[in-house]
This record gives sequence, C-alpha cells and structure tokens, in this order.
Amino acid sequence: MDVRIETNRRNWNDRTPIHVASDFYDVESFKSGRITLPDLEVEEVGDVDGLSLLHLQCHFGMDTISWARIGAKATGVDISDHAIETARELNHELGMDVRFIRSNVYDVPSILDQQFDIVYTAVGVLCWLPDLTAWARVIARQLKPGGTFYLLDSHPSSHVFEEVEISGDSSDLKPLNSYFPDGKGIRYPGGGYTYTGPQRIQTPNYEWQHSMSEILNAIIAAGLKVEFLHEYPFAFFKAFPQMQQRADGWWYLDNYDGNIPLIFSLKATK
Repeated sequence: MDVRIETNRRNWNDRTPIHVASDFYDVESFKSGRITLPDLEVEEVGDVDGLSLLHLQCHFGMDTISWARIGAKATGVDISDHAIETARELNHELGMDVRFIRSNVYDVPSILDQQFDIVYTAVGVLCWLPDLTAWARVIARQLKPGGTFYLLDSHPSSHVFEEVEISGDSSDLKPLNSYFPDGKGIRYPGGGYTYTGPQRIQTPNYEWQHSMSEILNAIIAAGLKVEFLHEYPFAFFKAFPQMQQRADGWWYLDNYDGNIPLIFSLKATK
C-alpha cells in the first residue's frame, strides 16, 4: 500500500471516535431517526427507492444508512477500520440492512464484484485521494450501464484561501495556497485540529489539492457523461473563523457573500 494512504488510514482511525462523540455528528438524534443528508443532495440525486447505491469514503456510515432509510439498497466503503466497525454497530443497533466494507477507494474493484445504480461520494473526499484518474476508473467500473455518479465536495477554489489577522480585532482571506494540483501532496505532521471541535489529532496525514479541470477531465476520461456541475457560495461547516451559519444550516462568508464558490456538486452517467 502507498505509505501516504496507510498514514491516512491511521489518521482516520484516530479521528473516528472523536467524531462519533461530537455534537457535530449528533449520533443520538441520528439514532432517533434524523436523516443526515442535506436536502440539496437528496434533490440532486433524485429518487433512490429500490436502487443499489455504493457510498465511497462513507466514514462511520450515517449518510449511508440515511440513504437506506429513504429507500436505497446501500453499501458503504471506507478506509478506516474504526469507522467501519462503528458503522456496522450502528447498522445492527438500528436494525438496518446496510453492508459496510473496509477498503481504500482504489482497491474496491478487487474486493467488490458488483455494479450499482448509483455511486455516491460527498463532503471532504477528494482531498484524501492522490490519483483522480484511477478514482474515476473505479467509479466507472462499479456503475451499471445507465447508472449515476454523484459528487458533492468543497470547491477547489476554497482551498486557495487562508484567514489571516489584519489587525488586533479583524481578519481577512488571503490567497496563500496554489489552486493547481501537486501530485506529491502535502504532509501534515500531526497535532492539528479536526473539524468537529477542539480535539487535536496526533497522527500525521497527507492531503491533495485538485483543480476543477482535473476533476472533470478524470471523470470524462473514465467514459462518464457529465450531466451538471453546480457551484454554491456556502460550506458544510465553519471552514473559516469568520463564517456564520444561517437558518438553512449552511455556513456563509458574509464579507464575501456570493462571491466565492465554496462547494460544488456534479452528476454524471455511464
């Protein structure tokens, strides 16, 4: 295994119990019936009732189980041992019939000889993948003819900016990172925060920047037809300290309202 991917597996093993216990994920309300999927996703994916769905990079399974709650025959895949163990425990406790498999994305075709009506992946996924060409081939391999691929993730342009202090009581966004991809990736030494709260993750990790053209070209090269690409000026979580959450549940940069794309969605067919 690529040492970078193995390092990330360990990192996500360390993140998982922190995430499960966090208010951010609110596992108890999920157990009580909450659907964790944003309306945006449900509307853009469309009716899943009775359809087979493969969820790549499913973390500990709440979104995967949510798809099953609204009718899909769902399978979740994740690289983290602890995430898949937790997903299976949740599935059993809730009496659901969702299959969970421990694997990195690139190995899926060698362990899952099945094609699906829908391949789905969302929210903080692409930055963990060094090779989008191989990733897109996996998606095409796992899709039935006529099947649908759906992706929702942070917009590549949002990774360019960092929030920096400009005076004692104010800050601003500065373009400090390259928009364009670097195949080597960035190694973070550990000790940084995860997105669910103040806890630090001591394990190092690798992340990769991917441009929009790289994403689109990988999908096209895999033989998929892009049906739409949507861009939105809000985020899944408080990605920058100055962000504010609105009544719709999304996080906005009020100082740049509507001017910077922060997430995007893409739908393609085989």
